[in-house]
Amino acid sequence: MPLISSTEMLQIARKSKYAVGAFNVHTLEMLQAVVEAAAETQSPLIIQTTVGTVKHLGPDYVAAAAKVAANRTGLPIALHLDHCTDFSTIIQCIRAGYTSVMIDASMFAFEENVERTRKVMEVAAAAGVNVEAELGKVGGVEDDIVVDEHEASLADPEECRRFIELTGVNTLAPAIGTAHGIYKGEPNIDFVRIAQIAERVAVPLVLHGGSGIPAEQVRKAVALGMAKMNVATELRIVFSEGIKQVFSAHSGENDPRKYMVPAKEAVKQLAIEKMQLCGCASKAGDMR
Repeated sequence: MPLISSTEMLQIARKSKYAVGAFNVHTLEMLQAVVEAAAETQSPLIIQTTVGTVKHLGPDYVAAAAKVAANRTGLPIALHLDHCTDFSTIIQCIRAGYTSVMIDASMFAFEENVERTRKVMEVAAAAGVNVEAELGKVGGVEDDIVVDEHEASLADPEECRRFIELTGVNTLAPAIGTAHGIYKGEPNIDFVRIAQIAERVAVPLVLHGGSGIPAEQVRKAVALGMAKMNVATELRIVFSEGIKQVFSAHSGENDPRKYMVPAKEAVKQLAIEKMQLCGCASKAGDMR
């Protein structure tokens, strides 16, 4: 099965009131781990890379690995470029085989965000590629994008409606109180705002900052219309801890296969937990 656009995948998820797990990967082992998790749970899957990972690995390498995963497993898998501000990088990834891209122009005024999103939509629509955009500002750090807590702002429900009408964007990531990274305290998610946005727009909504949100809050957000949940920081943490544990027990270890295996397994187990939490486990058949 080839890689697919996430557009229909997420439309089905929103209609059926579950979310698809979207996992940021930085190595081949991390990519394999989330794919194995999806195969074990029979879940639809969105593999994500940040701009930094695209520059580190190369979009063609990433796309080739994702295509192998989709062909081997027969699962509905989409490949997504996360939080990109650069039009040329978006085009590069689409040409490499990415089936979903995020144009993040949320740091600009509403009109500029609309214009930049439209520009990406013109290209992506012709290629059958899903486009995600952001309104408001999600706090925290995502690669080189840093939004301080005092600069974070929540999405306006009426602006969300206008934005969809003006851009035709396929999926929307509204800022609703989550943050990138690990939360220092309880996340302050505005569930009323999610409901207000979901009432006004029919497109699937995306929950950014999915690492560390309490399970009951995730379930509530999904029930209100969040059809995609991004997980990044938690994956990096368990992957790194898996490697550290090997070196702690065997300081002289120099075979990457020995320390990558437990790191990969840790990512797989966490991905399984997130898929079950999102409600997408056993839903792969919905997209076939």
